[in-house]
Amino acid sequence: MVSFHVLGPLEAWAGVRPLRISGRKPRMLLATLLLDANHLVSADLLAEVLWERPPRSAQANLRTYASSLRSSLGARIRAEGSGYLIEVAPQDLDLLQFERLVARRDPDSLAAALALWRGAPLADLPDHPLWTRRLSPLHEVRLAAARELIDARLERGEYGEAVALLRPLCAEHPFREDLWGQLMLALHWSGRQAEALACYTAIRRQLVAELGVEPGAGLREVQARVLEGGPPPGAVAVRVAEAVAPVPRQLPPDVPDFVGRVSESVALAGPFSLAVVSGAPGSGKSALAVHMAHALAGRFPAGQLFLGLAAADPADLLAQALRAMGATSIPSSAAERSALYRSILADRPMLVVLDDAMDASQVRPLLPGPGSAVIVTSRAKLTSLPGALQIHLEALSRFEAEDLLRRIVGEARTAREPEATTAIARACGFVPLAVRIAGARLAARPGWSLAVFQSRLMDENRRIGELRIGDLDVRTGLDHSYRGLPEEAARTLHTLGRLGGAAIPGWVVDAVLDRHRADDVTDALVDADLLRLVGTDRLGQPRYQLPDLVRCHALEQRPDPVALARVVAGWTATTELATAKLPTTVFTLSSAAAERWWLPRGTLDMLTADPLAWFEVEHGALEEAVGLAAAAGMAEQAWGLAAAMVPYLDLRCHFDTWQRTHRTALAAARVAGDMYGEAAMLRGLAQVCLYQDRYAESEEMFARARRAFRELGDTRAEATSVCGLGAVAQFRGRHPTALSHFRRALAMFDSMSDLNGEAYTRQAIGRVWLKSGDPVQAAHWLGQALRLARELGDVHREGCVSVQLGGHHVERALEIFESLGDLHCGAYALQRLAGLQAARGDLVPASTALERSLAVFRRLGDRSGQASSAELLGELYRSAGRAELASGYLSEAVALRGSLAAEGV
Repeated sequence: MVSFHVLGPLEAWAGVRPLRISGRKPRMLLATLLLDANHLVSADLLAEVLWERPPRSAQANLRTYASSLRSSLGARIRAEGSGYLIEVAPQDLDLLQFERLVARRDPDSLAAALALWRGAPLADLPDHPLWTRRLSPLHEVRLAAARELIDARLERGEYGEAVALLRPLCAEHPFREDLWGQLMLALHWSGRQAEALACYTAIRRQLVAELGVEPGAGLREVQARVLEGGPPPGAVAVRVAEAVAPVPRQLPPDVPDFVGRVSESVALAGPFSLAVVSGAPGSGKSALAVHMAHALAGRFPAGQLFLGLAAADPADLLAQALRAMGATSIPSSAAERSALYRSILADRPMLVVLDDAMDASQVRPLLPGPGSAVIVTSRAKLTSLPGALQIHLEALSRFEAEDLLRRIVGEARTAREPEATTAIARACGFVPLAVRIAGARLAARPGWSLAVFQSRLMDENRRIGELRIGDLDVRTGLDHSYRGLPEEAARTLHTLGRLGGAAIPGWVVDAVLDRHRADDVTDALVDADLLRLVGTDRLGQPRYQLPDLVRCHALEQRPDPVALARVVAGWTATTELATAKLPTTVFTLSSAAAERWWLPRGTLDMLTADPLAWFEVEHGALEEAVGLAAAAGMAEQAWGLAAAMVPYLDLRCHFDTWQRTHRTALAAARVAGDMYGEAAMLRGLAQVCLYQDRYAESEEMFARARRAFRELGDTRAEATSVCGLGAVAQFRGRHPTALSHFRRALAMFDSMSDLNGEAYTRQAIGRVWLKSGDPVQAAHWLGQALRLARELGDVHREGCVSVQLGGHHVERALEIFESLGDLHCGAYALQRLAGLQAARGDLVPASTALERSLAVFRRLGDRSGQASSAELLGELYRSAGRAELASGYLSEAVALRGSLAAEGV
């Protein structure tokens, strides 16, 4: 298991062996993820940390760095939604250990926590402003822990230990007079009066020289005590006042298996007068408040009040509190009750827990004056309460949720089924209440395996119903939140529940409601903790996500099919606009009957100004939208959106996404009897099969698509299918058949004056002549294709033609493909360039180019390209006298060509 250290220089260890973390940017990526371990960090924030001005390749580079860290460190880094997270057990990261130890508050734990610090956090990396959000509070927690430990040492008479703690703190905080005062007293009480007075001289000199001020009254008083030479204090005298009034002890029992919430517990352990703990239903607000109230109870010997607010009237709650404090005469008005309440608490400061507040107006009459402390729990953040410490609870981390489940179910059962344990915690959304219910159900059924319950939770339509036992029910809290929503917000939630678990851009809510600027509805859902703002994407759009249990609850509500259709129509319209701006043209088909829902023109232009960036952000959501449309029986919308994505999927070689979307839409088209949609999806799937050397399958689908388009009378779509048949024939070495197909397609494109189609077919004919060994004919047709591509401004087509023209054209082709991010075509360009370099005797750059192309072909499953690159590498190394290396590559090429031949290629 790998452990990580951030409280000092960044380090990774495998047991007692340090691991090397190479490269500044991978180190900064790892550091940023570790600072928010077990939580999603947006890709945009990561890019901002790594680059002052993120390049266009930032997302691809992040993927590369994350992959490198995974392989070199064994780190559990995964991409999720629009960001990345690293999964680290608390005992494997010093930062998490520190927070967990500090939360225990006892001197031994505090000492162990402080011992974890090896210097300034991430001391070997350049500081970044975005780390301040995490590190600044951490420094404060460290200082507070040190102060608490020092107080404990002084109280126990351990003055030498206190001095050892205080000296480095005074060095770090040279103007903190309170620390210097404690150091002086510790030295004095340990019999080192001269050193104590020398400290006073040193701090006075610093204050006068640096700040131009004399020491304050507190430090001067300490100097006087040292000069007087008084003895050290004995045991703390505690005066117990005669009981003249009841002391309320109203806290509910503490939670015996409380887990997690370390940073929140640390915040509540510090001094505060008012703290608001907010969060979604079931997030453990009351559990945290009660747990910390028990930890703080010793600071409030006058008593602890607990008031359940719910929908109660503040006047009734005040009467309840006054009776608990011994008041025998309760005023009639709420204002008089509030005044008496404050008066009593002014003399007898107490800890007050106000549970489940609806809003700030319900809380204000129950706030005491100085001296007391109040913890409020509420589903709302109550930010209008001035000076409140705001603590918002998210879901538990995966490790914390599993720990809670383990404590309830038992170590033995969870240890036998670790994968099911993780799956159950994940199905519960890592929400404490849901995990507690799941654990209680398993505990009540010792005969169940965890896998049995896991399978029941996997059905999202019945998950909420499974999470109920006795008076604990996840649905109750969610129903309550629903009832408090405005009508439009509730209707929106019903629709969003159908959109899957991926993060969505804010405009989707506009489409649901068929109006622009529906920010009021989005804000209402976020404020109710039913929708989560997960960050801002690289296009500047806020992105939102439904918590898993909220989404499952929404699935139980009646959907609005018209709203769902508008969402898919919005994706379709925006995708088609982005596709039109891509720097490449491939044969695309569109659904004329599919609906389009248009965002405001300014918004559309902003989103698609960089179409590749838009697709990089949204292609996961687009795949979800295709599945949504297909599941809802919107076949035209499903295949229309799937077809619109093809140019991007082709350019970026996302063949898996291409196949999934097309197969999903193909099934929907068949069910709907949509012959055109079926043909369009067959043609798209045939193209992927062609890229992956599945020629028989490709030819069969191209032929079926062609027959359907001819029957439907769509000449252009038929011509694109004929081109596909020509490409299959060419790759199978059937050059006359290929020429026949391409010439037929060229005639069809000519009849429609389709210049893009003409450019493609002229290039294809030239490619066949090239493969047939006729360079004169090849140069003729390729020259025509290059001229057309340049006239059309189609740089991608220019690159494809340039590869086949060879010579100096190849470097231009490689430049084009690299600028467009087209890995597949770029790999063929590298292959061709390597041949030219090898012919010139430049063997080292030739082998490098071939290795790069081979890696791409392997990744994309292009066995034909892989075989060619492997064969060329083998011949290259054989000519260089490296027989063993050559043999490996040549064997790979033979095996690949054998597998292709066995499939009839």
